[in-house]
Amino acid sequence: MVKLIKRYWNIIRRPSVHFSLGFLTVGGFIGGILFWGAFNTAMELTNTEKFCTGCHEMRDNVYAELKGTIHFTNRSGVRALCSDCHVPHNWTDKIARKMQASKEVWGKIFGTIDTREKFVDKRLELAQHEWARFKANDSLECRNCHNYEYMDFTRQSVRAQNMHSTYLADKSKTCIDCHKGIAHTLPHIPPGQTSEATPPARASKEVANAAR
Repeated sequence: MVKLIKRYWNIIRRPSVHFSLGFLTVGGFIGGILFWGAFNTAMELTNTEKFCTGCHEMRDNVYAELKGTIHFTNRSGVRALCSDCHVPHNWTDKIARKMQASKEVWGKIFGTIDTREKFVDKRLELAQHEWARFKANDSLECRNCHNYEYMDFTRQSVRAQNMHSTYLADKSKTCIDCHKGIAHTLPHIPPGQTSEATPPARASKEVANAAR
């Protein structure tokens, strides 16, 4: 057994001694295709609604709220999935978002919001992080489906016409500035506190002051 292991190790360590360059090139190409296929399949699997609602934290909280909104049921029958609003469509931004979302696994392991009470307590913080992300990328996920250039203002209310033709046109605001709570219940914002996420430096200072 030891000799067999050493033999295979030598083959892996010095493949050119045992296989031709052409064989290695073709083998590497096929291996790359198989790897890419497996990687892309796994990536798309994490975009399915079944995967997103696989844990009770999502299924019993934000997904339950989504069911009562126009993004879930409407006259046209066009329904937004979790990934439509929380995962960019283009590949590079999607990969960056997936890497960022990997932190959520940490929260799942340590039960950050494993009860309704914990979720409610953390709700504002979670929402602020997501709002800040939308603000930073100019509401990219919203614009995957809602294209400002093709909006028919004549079919909108006067208020919506004014807001869209002014703030979206000059890019002073983005979708999330006015449409917070469009798919999920708005968290309670204490008096004197804004919906903006607290900067890390400020948050540390506030914690230190509270500990005195």
